[in-house]
Amino acid sequence: MDTDTVLRPIAVVAGALVVTLLAGWLLDLLLRRADARHNETPLWGLLRHCRLPFQFVLCTTLLYGSHRRMGLAPEYVFAVGRTLTLVLIGSAAWLLVRIATAVVDSLYARYAAQHPDDARVRRVRTQVTLIHRVVTAVVVVVAVAAMLLTFPPMRAVGASMLASAGVLGIVAGIAAQSSLGNLFAGLQIAFGDTVRIGDTVVVDKEWGTVEEITLTFLVVRTWDERRITMPVSYFTGKPYENWSRGGAQMTGTVFWHLDHSAPLDLMREQLQGILEEIPEWDGRTGSLAVTDTTPHTIQVRAVVTAKDATDIWTVRCQVRERLISWLLAHHPYALPRIATSPADPRPDPS
Repeated sequence: MDTDTVLRPIAVVAGALVVTLLAGWLLDLLLRRADARHNETPLWGLLRHCRLPFQFVLCTTLLYGSHRRMGLAPEYVFAVGRTLTLVLIGSAAWLLVRIATAVVDSLYARYAAQHPDDARVRRVRTQVTLIHRVVTAVVVVVAVAAMLLTFPPMRAVGASMLASAGVLGIVAGIAAQSSLGNLFAGLQIAFGDTVRIGDTVVVDKEWGTVEEITLTFLVVRTWDERRITMPVSYFTGKPYENWSRGGAQMTGTVFWHLDHSAPLDLMREQLQGILEEIPEWDGRTGSLAVTDTTPHTIQVRAVVTAKDATDIWTVRCQVRERLISWLLAHHPYALPRIATSPADPRPDPS
């Protein structure tokens, strides 16, 4: 075997690797300096995550441009060129996704830092998350189509994926299936602002917080740390409660069934004292009233408020527990009981 035939490919590959490593180091150095100078945006720091795909693109490009000069046997030149083409397409798609991720995360971070309104920030977060997923899906589809175009038997399939008529045909073919319906529902949720990441919702009698929204499904984290995965079409076709809609402040109720002799005025005073000792109470409302009566008991309702759904749950539990303990300790007669003594006689009408 000729020595030049062995050494030339090694020299070309080694040269490409050296250039790639130097270029990656220089790029990382420039991005670190730019990040240090521009503290107002995290973009330059996030772009450092693009170093690895950038090196793949650069190295593959160098090898693709010089592989015919390596002195390889003719039967290997075509296979090496095809392989490098596929790697170049894949690494370019990887680089584009990383750049899009850095730009989206940077824009969201700047918006969150400049706007204190939590509801608006969560709305923007939901939108940019779904936009990022759409961009990623488009880049992947285009990359796969470009790879298929490199194979003559598959060029028709690749061309149909890129052509407008082909895309419309794919959409029409999938439209009858629930997956595309969920996709459109995800976009409707993102831009219709019906539900956002971080919202407190009640779905199928389960209370939880929206943890993740994708193009096809939505994850709700319940109060006991369970995760409920639901299709996003549920939130466009069925009713549900969104406790974060229109503001995070919440009003809650606490009910007791008590005896008719319950000291209501003293209970109102005690309720105010209890609320002042609960840090989660926001001070807006704290009232108590009789809302119903039965032959054996009365229904007493307290109305309390808090800044969000988590705090209102804590306030309700604390009020219920402390007021019951107070009644047991000081007014046990106010608790429900079954009367076993004879009733008072009716007065004589004469």
